[in-house]
Amino acid sequence: MKMVKPYINPMTCKKRWRMAFNAISFVKALSIQTPRLLRSLSYLAIDVQQHHVHSPRVKRFNVDNELLSHMVRDKTLESLTQFGGVEELAALLETDFKRGISDEKDDLDHRKRVFGVNVFAKPPCKGFFSFVLESFKDTTIIILLGCAMLSLGFGIKQHGWRDGWYDGGSIILAVILVIIVSSVSNFNQSRQFKKLSAKSENRGVEVVRGGRRQSVSIFDVVVGDIAYLKIGDQVPADGVFLEGYSLKVDESSMTGESDHVHVNADTNPFLLSGTKISDGFAYMIVTSVGMNTAWGEMMGSLAREVNEETPLQVRLNKLTSAIGKVGLLVAALVLVVSMIRYFTGSTRDDFGNREFVGRKTKFDDVMNAVVGIVAAAVTIVVVAIPEGLPLAVTLTLAYSMKKMMRDNAMVRRISACETMGSATTICTDKTGTLTMNEMQVTEVWVGNREIAEGGYLAPSFVQLLKEGIGLNTTGSVYQPQETSLPEISGSPTEKALLSWAVVDLGMDIDVVKQHCEIIHVETFNSEKKRSGILMKNRGSNRIVTHWKGAAEMILAMCSNYYDQTGEILILDDEERVQIEKIVKGMATKSLRCIALAQKRSNGQLCEKLEETELTLLGILGLKDPCRPGVEAAVESCRNAGVKIKMITGDNVHTAKAIASECGILDPSEELDEDAVVEGFQFRNYSHEERMDKIDRIRVMARSSPFDKLLMVQCLKQKGHVVAVTGDGTNDAPALKEADIGLSMGIEGTEVAKESSDIVILDDNFSSVVTVIRWGRCVYKNIQKFIQFQLTVNVAALVINFVAAVSSGKVPLTAVQLLWVNLIMDTLGALALATEQPTNDLMKMAPVGRVEPLITRVMWRNLISQALYQVLVLLVLQFRGRSIFDVTEKVKNTLIFNAFVLCQVFNEFNARELEKKNIFQGLGKNRLFIVIVGLTVALQVVMVEFLKKFASTERLTLEQWGICVGIGALSWPIGLLVKCIPVVCKK
Repeated sequence: MKMVKPYINPMTCKKRWRMAFNAISFVKALSIQTPRLLRSLSYLAIDVQQHHVHSPRVKRFNVDNELLSHMVRDKTLESLTQFGGVEELAALLETDFKRGISDEKDDLDHRKRVFGVNVFAKPPCKGFFSFVLESFKDTTIIILLGCAMLSLGFGIKQHGWRDGWYDGGSIILAVILVIIVSSVSNFNQSRQFKKLSAKSENRGVEVVRGGRRQSVSIFDVVVGDIAYLKIGDQVPADGVFLEGYSLKVDESSMTGESDHVHVNADTNPFLLSGTKISDGFAYMIVTSVGMNTAWGEMMGSLAREVNEETPLQVRLNKLTSAIGKVGLLVAALVLVVSMIRYFTGSTRDDFGNREFVGRKTKFDDVMNAVVGIVAAAVTIVVVAIPEGLPLAVTLTLAYSMKKMMRDNAMVRRISACETMGSATTICTDKTGTLTMNEMQVTEVWVGNREIAEGGYLAPSFVQLLKEGIGLNTTGSVYQPQETSLPEISGSPTEKALLSWAVVDLGMDIDVVKQHCEIIHVETFNSEKKRSGILMKNRGSNRIVTHWKGAAEMILAMCSNYYDQTGEILILDDEERVQIEKIVKGMATKSLRCIALAQKRSNGQLCEKLEETELTLLGILGLKDPCRPGVEAAVESCRNAGVKIKMITGDNVHTAKAIASECGILDPSEELDEDAVVEGFQFRNYSHEERMDKIDRIRVMARSSPFDKLLMVQCLKQKGHVVAVTGDGTNDAPALKEADIGLSMGIEGTEVAKESSDIVILDDNFSSVVTVIRWGRCVYKNIQKFIQFQLTVNVAALVINFVAAVSSGKVPLTAVQLLWVNLIMDTLGALALATEQPTNDLMKMAPVGRVEPLITRVMWRNLISQALYQVLVLLVLQFRGRSIFDVTEKVKNTLIFNAFVLCQVFNEFNARELEKKNIFQGLGKNRLFIVIVGLTVALQVVMVEFLKKFASTERLTLEQWGICVGIGALSWPIGLLVKCIPVVCKK
């Protein structure tokens, strides 16, 4: 059995010796410099204080980092005892229980050097060459390279090195170029997703530094920090419990056990990184960070790579597979027909001679011809398979995710980008989403009287209010200096109450806490909508229960009430009705009504809080104004066919008032009786009643998280695509159940964020509308690219097939087809995937779950353009030489050039599927203009300067003008075609 070596703490002894040494050195220096002064005194008293100013030579933190790590990871109380308990551990880490650690940069940097940083090591991302190797694994590319190598070998053997390498070498260079461009694109998107992933992992953690509770990045948390934890938070690092109440932790992410673990100072003071707070609140001291934590060790052992495939990508893969099969069939037919025509002597060379004349034909010539035919057939497969579709989705998603981040929406699951465009219903919270989340106490009622600002309240009664607000809170008050304003932290409700108590009541929270001892705490939860404490006054030993919560909930628990003189009066039925009217009146003014109540115990100490026969202290009205622009955002959703349902925990009168302010309810129209319901009504409906009323419900008040989940389930059963906003831990089930979960970035808990698909960084409903616009933009951009690419696919397949069957030769060579493949796959995807969302997107109905990806409108545009291109190019193929009086090679160059320019002009047509003005908003997408310009410039280089590589001939200005004219004709054709009405399926 391995014995644990006792840990001897040398710190206290070292501190005393250091202080003594400092004192002696100081006295000696003083006696040398001022001998007269020392002789005149009988003794010298020196107060030597130890500061956190350390010489680089002095070794700090004489504690074993590995021992700290194992102590929490293995949850060994013996190790904590060896350190001398939590107090001595804090002293070793130079942490003050009240003030935390120093917030000086030098101290923080030193802690990072000694104990490490709070960052987890991740498996290395795929490098550029990994994407290159993946591209080389493509079957068609391998076959094409094989054909190119054979063509290269036979060409060199027949024509020598100088002229024989062009055919095969050109194909090889073209394939390598396609591979490099696609690999660069995929590599850049991979890095983009990695950056967005890193941003999504960054979150704020509340710590105490220099006496202040402040929010810092999780990556900046250091050993020795005192971190504040509340319901829904994720523990940022390994640590030890300092103080708190009713703390329960969900350790399922570490242990797999679903039972929540109680954490306290006595039996289980250990908190593991990555676990989640399910109840209560606490302060912990951080003992290990980053890879020294249990979570870090586990993450380091996992080398996983998430390759999420979105629903749209799944549909596109099926489409790609179907088109690929058609391309394969055409290529096989071209191969068979070309072989038959060649070996039957039906094909002729550029001089009109038969290419195959039986045994007279050299073996090398036969093999060159066969290789050329096979290469042409394989190239048709390469062009036919729309590899650009998945790339277009990736580019669109990466681009939209980056832009959405700037618009205060951080995407956690990329599939949400697409799904959000199909949303038909949004179930939204009120507080912080529709409202500013900046609460302020605007009305105060004591009994049945409103207390004006500066109104009289009895001192004894004021003391009860101070205790009820200052102790029954999860917020904090920090006063840097007596003359400066206090810094108040906590939830918006807590901040408003504490601010009122500090400013209007003159509360000093530290004095209140000094005179009172908290015995037990019942934390706030959304079911009971209240929180309470049991406290003992250290001076009088009186034991008091304090409650705070929703006015009607607290009022139901009261049988007495205080007046402003501090006298206790009986709360009879008449007074109760009067106070209920006061609450209703405050609610109709959009105020959140918070009631305070208390009860003195009969002297017996117990940990159960009294819940009956309480005495009402008062009712506070908190105003939270609507966000600017929220009414316009709601109207925008309505125009887009998206229904808004407000789900709130506030009472029905406050909910109706806010919904009317935001435009969810129209005060001018007669309200349907089912438009506003309360949570208990909704959950008590039968299933049939819920399904019947669900579409008419616009506001649900006094709702619980279960009610929200139930509403989402009912909406989905009726075929709606549902988006849900949530910020609390209890919202997690609804966020997961919804098609799109939207959590709040500022007030949202870590549990809510983990359960969501998108985090709204500014907690603003207008940002939710922005997400819808981007979702629709993603879908629309993909449709634009599909229309563009399928036009190229259809035209290229038909031209090569007809030409091969009729003449035995394909007008577009392997290199030329690979070039077309490059410009339409990569450059085309990049140009069309980066179109910005327009306001017109919010005037369209949502896309249904089962609506076809290629609509009738797209088929209309696609077929018309492909038909035009096929007709023009076939005329050039069979009548080009006679019409323009050119050679065969110039004719083929004209076909190639006209075909590419048709795609360039058609790219403009693809910008708008239904609108006739294809140039609207073109100036905003500079990347589109750059890509089109680059494509044209490269085409000029291909035709004029890379003749041998591309098998082309130089064209005259007149011939270039003809090609441009052929391409430009696609614009008026596109305009005329859009005048043809299309009946869409309903």
